[in-house]
Amino acid sequence: MNDINLKIVFVYLILLCGLSSLVYANNYPVSNVTMNLEKVSEHVYYVQGPAGVATDNEGFISNAVAVISNKGIIVIDSLGTPSLAALFLEKLKAITVQPVVKVIVTHYHADHIYGLQVFKEQGASIIAPAGYSDYLEGPNAQQRLEERRFSLEPWVNDDTYLVIPDEVIDKNTAFTLGDIDIEINYLGSAHSDGDLTVFVKQDNVLITGDIIFEGRVPFTGSADTGHWLSLLEKLKTKNIVALVPGHGGAAKDPNAAIQLTLRYLQQVRAIMKAAVDELMPFAEAYEEAVCLNLKNYPLLTLLIAAMPMGSIYLSNVRC
Repeated sequence: MNDINLKIVFVYLILLCGLSSLVYANNYPVSNVTMNLEKVSEHVYYVQGPAGVATDNEGFISNAVAVISNKGIIVIDSLGTPSLAALFLEKLKAITVQPVVKVIVTHYHADHIYGLQVFKEQGASIIAPAGYSDYLEGPNAQQRLEERRFSLEPWVNDDTYLVIPDEVIDKNTAFTLGDIDIEINYLGSAHSDGDLTVFVKQDNVLITGDIIFEGRVPFTGSADTGHWLSLLEKLKTKNIVALVPGHGGAAKDPNAAIQLTLRYLQQVRAIMKAAVDELMPFAEAYEEAVCLNLKNYPLLTLLIAAMPMGSIYLSNVRC
């Protein structure tokens, strides 16, 4: 083949790749958020959603992690919209040619699962903890999706759907992908109906999902805070060099990150126990808990003040 023909083939391949990436990008509305891919260790990268309520920042309020092996990428959590997951995938394509082959979901909450379809459509296998079905098969999952189709439109829309996992984890397990060993620790019902953590053995990095909130007020919702607290008290960090939480920055001091969430749960449970013992009205106990948050998390005051009606809310809290 002569030089001219080689150039024609080369240009054709470039155009073909460009067209396929345009087709892929057009499957999802473009996300306009700032998303920085940060390196945690040799194989581990993550993107961090800033603090906010679920519909802030186009839904980008949580973290997603990528573990890059020489046989493919393992993604942990998929962010809160398909558009965010597509943007995350583009960030990964900029640093590696490896495909995403597995997605491990730390728990089934909307801000961590709405991007799953992007990876599923790319051929990735989805792994989730037992308990996911309590959320996915209950009425709240579909109701939440309908609400997000309104509050996060166009990034969550009629083409957004809930993904059923290919594999369900109900006990501690491990697998190897290329040069990476992964340990999955099944936690049962703690922050959600089913939680797990992921340990990257070669890098000594722990990905915790939402059992750890770094620099944020933990969302308790319908959590089993007793079991959650017990897990944190037993969590061993001896060989961990970095911890990536479900929300907030990667922690180089894992013990400090664990203690922050642990103390919060202890204090809130103590307030609520005292309220029950003293037959305290719920509104009074709730206000005491809010005051505790405002005292221990100064940034929370700024966040609330920035919200609609936030300053009015703060003016009515008597701390």
